[in-house]
Amino acid sequence: MRVEFGVLGPVLAWDDAGAELNLKGPRHRAVLARLLVAQGRVVPVDRLVDDLWDDPPPGAVSAVRTFVAALRRALEPDREARRPARLLVTEGPGYALRADPSTVDAWRFEAAVAEAATRPAAQALELLDESLRTWRGPAYADFEETWARTERNRLDQLRLTAIEQRAGALLELGRPGSAVADLDALVTDHPWREEAWRLLALALYRTGRQGDALAVLRRARGLLRERLGIDPGPRLRRLETDLLRQDDNGSASNAAERVWAASAAAFDQVVPVDAPARLESTVGLLRSLALTGPTGLGAAREHWSTAVAAAEQLDDPELTARVIGGYDVPAIWTRSDDPEQAARIVAAAERALLRLKPEADRARLLATIAVESRGIGSRAAEAAEAERIARSLGDPALLGYALNGVFMQTFHRAGLAPDRDLIGAELVEHTARHGLSAFAILGHLIRVQARSALADFDGADEHAEAADRLAERHRRPLVGVFTDWYRAMRLSECGASFDEAEAAYLAAAARLDGAGMPGVERGLLPLALLFLRIQHDRPVDFDDTVDWGPYGPWARPLVLLERGRRTEAAQALRRTPEPPHDLLFEAMWTLTARAAIALNDREAMERARTELTPAAGELAGAASGMLTAGPVADVLRALTART
Repeated sequence: MRVEFGVLGPVLAWDDAGAELNLKGPRHRAVLARLLVAQGRVVPVDRLVDDLWDDPPPGAVSAVRTFVAALRRALEPDREARRPARLLVTEGPGYALRADPSTVDAWRFEAAVAEAATRPAAQALELLDESLRTWRGPAYADFEETWARTERNRLDQLRLTAIEQRAGALLELGRPGSAVADLDALVTDHPWREEAWRLLALALYRTGRQGDALAVLRRARGLLRERLGIDPGPRLRRLETDLLRQDDNGSASNAAERVWAASAAAFDQVVPVDAPARLESTVGLLRSLALTGPTGLGAAREHWSTAVAAAEQLDDPELTARVIGGYDVPAIWTRSDDPEQAARIVAAAERALLRLKPEADRARLLATIAVESRGIGSRAAEAAEAERIARSLGDPALLGYALNGVFMQTFHRAGLAPDRDLIGAELVEHTARHGLSAFAILGHLIRVQARSALADFDGADEHAEAADRLAERHRRPLVGVFTDWYRAMRLSECGASFDEAEAAYLAAAARLDGAGMPGVERGLLPLALLFLRIQHDRPVDFDDTVDWGPYGPWARPLVLLERGRRTEAAQALRRTPEPPHDLLFEAMWTLTARAAIALNDREAMERARTELTPAAGELAGAASGMLTAGPVADVLRALTART
């Protein structure tokens, strides 16, 4: 029997004939819901007990086993006695629900929203209409426990994103009137979603209601200032300017399309299939593709890696250097999206260097090594040499890329935000003179990070807005992912309530989801919410199914301490490695410091104090521009008091 599960509303299950299954009482449903939240991962029995009862009664473990047995009978009524369960399985210390992804409405919804982002407007609209109809009410509507509220908030943010995507598809299809009602309701209930305000104003304008469109933008400005204390972002401000000029900037460029088609056809006819020029031209195309958005970024890097391998096979080191160095896509995050791929690129660059003499090609290879080695090892010497050559040659674009490499290698100890700020400042000034928009954006984002670390949020605001303006002008949609996270962090650090800051982080995470940057995304939201809970003296009651990504070793001791598992926490602390030298170096050390203080581990406290002291004037974690762990000085004072 195929079982379908519904969590987008009250938690229900149906058999393959569509009949609702009898899931017994509320505790039975809670067990099923908790396993669905885990998305196939094992939930230990003791965690189920903690999640089902605030004050577990005697015999709670036996009760959970009874609930599981009853659920198994409901979900697999034809299963023979003593035959292992297929759906609700026992594994290790707990249970897991091995449901097919197509049988859970929330999982289907997530997949549909992600797919819609890659489809033409008509197909996207069909996908989104169908998936939005599956909502029967608030997700996990039967439950108010922390685990349910967290998942409900996440899914609701995804639903709001889907409504915005649907409106965008309607606008693209020339049906603005059909988008107005949903968008108006969305901005009324969720006034911090600037994209919804922008789409509503655009829809009103395209239905001939220019006055109403401008009134909506004024209303957005007032509400954002009143409720969140922030000004509208550059996209809203630019739209207001465009509407006053009676230009919504939405017309397609048919001339550009014709030029592209004709040029591609001519290239295909004239340039031989095996010509090296094809590889070089491909890399230029891939560079542009990487800057277009989520789908383009992942595809571009994969094809770049293939192009590098193809160039090496031709045994031409200068061609290989141009293919490697031609992909000078700026990088702002210090964890690679694909470390294995990055290592292959570095190895190819090192092989080409051994056979290469032209300075410009060598500089590009050295800069690539410095950029791609983020999180792998120190390549400061390569970065410095690339910078030296670029300055001697007077090549503006090469210097921009070399400075990106220098930035990536300026994490060898804590407290280096001022140094990185100088790199960002030079990039901003340098690129302004030479019209290098991609590196100009990089410079502003570096300064957002550095000024945040130094608690200069007015300065960081200026650079975030400048980055957004450039991104809007040059159509760089991924920039908004970083500035959205910055504004969520700013709310968190500058006095917003827990609920406001959490909502902002969840909204930022919804935009990061599917952005094609797994090195940024994995584990970032739980980490931000962990620091937010610490900041507001909330329990750090995360369950075992949370994906901490690369940050797990540093978060785990505190999570175990919250559960009263002190011995395990002490063991986890002793196993905690030194954090990678990256944007979250100081943040990871503050987690170690907090756990060490709670466990009275003097050796760990002393190590944390030594590592954090150079950053005494900074906000831990804020160097990422995406989350904050609070002032390093506060942690140092706590450490000093205990050592």
